[in-house]
Amino acid sequence: MYVKICGLSTTESARVALDAGADAVGVVMSRRSRRTVSADVAREIAGFVGGAADVVLVVDELPATEAAAVAGGIGADVVQLHGAGYRPDDVAAAAGAGLRVWRATSVTSADEVDVGSWGEEALLLDSPDPGSGRRWDFAVLEGRPLRGRWMLAGGLDPENVAEAVASARPWGVDVSSGVESAPGVKDLDRIRAFVAAAKRG
Repeated sequence: MYVKICGLSTTESARVALDAGADAVGVVMSRRSRRTVSADVAREIAGFVGGAADVVLVVDELPATEAAAVAGGIGADVVQLHGAGYRPDDVAAAAGAGLRVWRATSVTSADEVDVGSWGEEALLLDSPDPGSGRRWDFAVLEGRPLRGRWMLAGGLDPENVAEAVASARPWGVDVSSGVESAPGVKDLDRIRAFVAAAKRG
C-alpha cells in the first residue's frame, strides 16, 4: 500500500513520516489552504527528504506550466493538479516540462475517473470538500472499474484507514487533516499510527 502524508510544513513531520514508512510526502502551495507553505519551506522539506520518498507539490490554482516550474525549483518529484480548474492539456503541459503529474478530483465532480485518461501517472480521488477531513461515501465507487495507480483521500485517519482500504481497494491512500492535532498542525503520533494502519490494511 502506497501511503502519502500531505500538508507537511516542517522537516520534523517529514522525518517522522519517512521513519514510519511513508512512500510520499506532500507540500501545499495554495492561497486557499491553511496548510500552504512558502517555496523556501517546501524546498527545505524536499531537500531533507532527499529521494527517500516522493515529494509531491500540491496546487489548485497555479497554471500548470508555472506549477511545474515551481515544483522543479523546490526539488519536488511530482506535481499534483488538484480540482476542476485543470483539464487534460494542463496535465500535458506539466508533463511536457519534465514533471511526473498526478491528477486529483472528487468522484462527484468528475465524469472521467479512469486512471491515466488525461495522461496522469496517478489519480487521487478526494472528497467534494478537500482538506475538510470529512469522509465521503466510498459506495459511489461500486461499479466503476478503477484500475492502476489510484489513491483514496478524504476523511481518512488512523482509526478508519484499514477499513477504507479493505472496502475500496485503492493502490494508495493520502491523508492530511486526519493526522493533525489542529488545522495545519501535524500530530507526529497520528502520522506513525496512520502509516502503520494503512500498511496493515
